[in-house]
Amino acid sequence: MKYNNLPEKSYKLTDPVVLHSGIVIASPHSGRNYRSSVKEQSILDPTTLRSSEDAFVDELMDFAPDLGIPLICSEIPRAFVDLNRARDELDSAIIEGIRPNRQNPRVISGLGVIPRVVANGKEIYSGKLSKEAAYERLEKFWDPYHSKLSELLDRAYRQFGYSILIDAHSMPHEAILNASTGFHTSQLVLGDRYGASCSPDIVNNLSMLISKNGLHASRNIPFSGAYIVQKYGRPELNRHAIQLEIDRSMYMDERKIQKLDKFFDLRNKLLNILKDFSKTHTSVASIAAE
Repeated sequence: MKYNNLPEKSYKLTDPVVLHSGIVIASPHSGRNYRSSVKEQSILDPTTLRSSEDAFVDELMDFAPDLGIPLICSEIPRAFVDLNRARDELDSAIIEGIRPNRQNPRVISGLGVIPRVVANGKEIYSGKLSKEAAYERLEKFWDPYHSKLSELLDRAYRQFGYSILIDAHSMPHEAILNASTGFHTSQLVLGDRYGASCSPDIVNNLSMLISKNGLHASRNIPFSGAYIVQKYGRPELNRHAIQLEIDRSMYMDERKIQKLDKFFDLRNKLLNILKDFSKTHTSVASIAAE
């Protein structure tokens, strides 16, 4: 099955004129190009279809290029292809001719690379997709995004001797309320897969800057990091990756998917945090170069 009117691009890259550090910021779930081909296949209304989207995270981070940091953001909806899943996390319950994957909890729950459900387990489709259609999505959207992200991180590593990926996401406020006691005040979550994807010193530095700007961050609870930080975080090679989760209630009406006035206050705090974070690691790079 071939689709007409597919979204045109996998990602939008805003590259600074001059790189100031080895930091790269990515937003793989903020894509909102719900072209007719996406909407027509889904049985959900437009607002429900967007419920698993990291709405407006790309705009929260749009200051990055002014700090000398590349910003790569998905152009496609998470409900169409989930860029934060491995390419082979395919779900036989939604794709014809795929062997069942009974070992992967994400696939079992309907949250594979081509999702079967959105938030609260709501089914996206009434039937199955062909294997051909599924692989067409991966080739046109998953492959280019990860190719470009790899290229950006390799460039950072070559120029500065290290790379730090900030993989930016948003989380439902309910996720914090359902977290373990002691984490209910978290506004941001830094996921480093319990130290496997990033040096503790780098996470400590970012956590300190978050606190300095009046925000509260927890680590790895309720989100420790998914495929992207697992793939690109290799701290033993000086390649680091942190999954940054932002409580949606801090900047948007989750039910209506609309920005609130306090969106701009949060954006300014994130700007200050990343500005200082970038300066710290620019100086580290300069010292290393000497």
